[in-house]
Amino acid sequence: MKKVCFIGACGHFGSAVSVIGSHPERFTVSAISAGSEQVDISRLEAALVQNGIAVPKRYDDYRQMLTEEKPDIAVVDGYFCDHAEMSAYALAMGIHVYCEKPVATTLEDLEILKTVYAKAARKGVHFAYMLTTRYDPWFYTAYQAVQQGVIGEIRMLNGQKSYKAGTRAPLFHQRKTYGGTIPWVGIHAIDWVLWFSGKKVERVTAVQSSQANGGNGTMEATAICMFQMEDEVVAHVNIDYLRPQSAPTHGDDRIRIAGTKGVIEVRGSEGKVYLIADKGLQELELLTPPKIFEDFVDGIDGKVQPLITAEQSFYATEVCLKAQLAADTGRIIVF
Repeated sequence: MKKVCFIGACGHFGSAVSVIGSHPERFTVSAISAGSEQVDISRLEAALVQNGIAVPKRYDDYRQMLTEEKPDIAVVDGYFCDHAEMSAYALAMGIHVYCEKPVATTLEDLEILKTVYAKAARKGVHFAYMLTTRYDPWFYTAYQAVQQGVIGEIRMLNGQKSYKAGTRAPLFHQRKTYGGTIPWVGIHAIDWVLWFSGKKVERVTAVQSSQANGGNGTMEATAICMFQMEDEVVAHVNIDYLRPQSAPTHGDDRIRIAGTKGVIEVRGSEGKVYLIADKGLQELELLTPPKIFEDFVDGIDGKVQPLITAEQSFYATEVCLKAQLAADTGRIIVF
């Protein structure tokens, strides 16, 4: 039985709640804490109840909670600017961390977190970020096909992440707490580029704008990032909050991966994967991926090699923060 504590309720905490609720023999939620100021923890409490989990003890201070409860796993989902500090505190105590992305909003905080993790990892402590789209059937299916070599050597990737803006919580209204649209929204598409290609980034340039952001403070509504990668692989991602409210889905997630033997296209809003290769145009049958939190815990238990590692979590965050820096400064950032 693994004891779990939750810190915050700002993002994808539900990906852990649903798994915990489905496996009462495997998990118990001992306590929760808002973690960051102004976080509405009632969203988490409601989700726990909906999944058949009794509302646990609530702490005002997450540090006190971790010290007294001594959980096996901490689900970190506070304000984005607080992720690194919260995660580092838990890791230093020997607690496994399942953290909302981005895992840090500054390069300095990221380096501190990586240092703490390196020490914890030597004691068998695990860390991963909540990059939920890797576990969408369409992205999972496309990844498995690419791994089988159906499009040959990857030469170019084009990713898209588009959301409805709506009225966002105060967290999103200022860079200090939000960290930027590239690290929050763009990290999905940037992760796909890194994941599918298996390449490191050599340099990045980016542009962004806060215009037409629906009155959400300084939140960037549009951004484009261009990457030069190892072996002259090129990639670009476009990111926006311009998806119409009338659209059938909240997000419009896409990636096109062009290789020497063919092209794969993922259209997430349609739940479709298309392969264009020797046999012409084919729609691939979707595979069933594991559930992200269950995959994380199975990795802790040594049952699987999870789809997301700590190193990938840190590197994708670094790439996003350097892309954000490129957009902020108008410079080409060299890695």
